[in-house]
Amino acid sequence: MSSLYLLLLLLPLAAAQTFHWGPCPTPPVQPAFNLQQYLGRWYEMEKLPASFERGKCIEANYSLRKDGTIRVLNSQFDRNKTRTGEGTAVVRDPREAAKLGVSFSYFSPYSPYWVLSTDYSGFTVVYSCNDFFRVFHVDFAWILTRSRFPPRETVQNAKDLMTREGIDLSGMKPTDQTGCKDN
Repeated sequence: MSSLYLLLLLLPLAAAQTFHWGPCPTPPVQPAFNLQQYLGRWYEMEKLPASFERGKCIEANYSLRKDGTIRVLNSQFDRNKTRTGEGTAVVRDPREAAKLGVSFSYFSPYSPYWVLSTDYSGFTVVYSCNDFFRVFHVDFAWILTRSRFPPRETVQNAKDLMTREGIDLSGMKPTDQTGCKDN
């Protein structure tokens, strides 16, 4: 009974994201991931819904700190102003450097940030998933590009990759990148 109660308490939280029954999929990540090439500005093209991303002109900028952690600076235009959020990413295991962890608060644990595929200069596919007792999971997925207006086939190829890896994209939404200023 207590498991059912816990599940009912977590459902509203999961409903704001993309909720699925069963454990998280475990897609392969980018082999020989090169963090130095990955750093810099990326523009969000499409995503699975995320309660913390409601605006337009969403972008992420990654830079290396002196302590070896990665500064994550996300920005979006929402309610007539630019809003930013700063976090920290870490490479959890150098043998799987494309499986990073990211946190936006000292009080929250690192969440998965897996780079499934990237060519470093055009696109990247990022996936994150947390499962709850292997009963259900909440996942996030992003297609990021170096250009605000990439070729359509770039985004489609990224979606095809995620579909092949068993990631449900039925809730994928485009991000509005029109009328944006660089942040």
